[in-house]
Amino acid sequence: MEIASELQQSNFASEEAKAIVNVIFTGNWVAYEQQELLKPYDLSMQQYNVLRILRGQNGKPMTVLAIIERMLDRTSNASRLVDKLVEKKWVLRRECPNDRRAVDVLILPEGLALLQQLDEVQHQWSKRFSHMKQDDLVKLNELLDLLRN
Repeated sequence: MEIASELQQSNFASEEAKAIVNVIFTGNWVAYEQQELLKPYDLSMQQYNVLRILRGQNGKPMTVLAIIERMLDRTSNASRLVDKLVEKKWVLRRECPNDRRAVDVLILPEGLALLQQLDEVQHQWSKRFSHMKQDDLVKLNELLDLLRN
């Protein structure tokens, strides 16, 4: 559905204004859909992001600071997120052997198992893009990158 129909608004001040509204609306739509997808797993989008970052380390620990640098939402309180994941027994938090002031975080097998389940759920969700050609998806990514530059 076009943004004008979705918002029941026929006129925008400019194409730029329409694009801004469209990007914000679409970002919120994707975020809401992802929240609903993760809700049955008692997992927030930020916690999911931390788990995926840790899985990408292939068993190597990361400091909380390094996690923050790679997060999608850098305004999140990563220490609190890690604490929640520790409570759920999906990650392990331990003192860094090289720097006693730093804390290492490692994903546990239970966290990896959860992500494996979610991989299939995410794969099913991503089928929403199946009506788009590969070239369109490449262009969409290029345009979004261009917007942020």
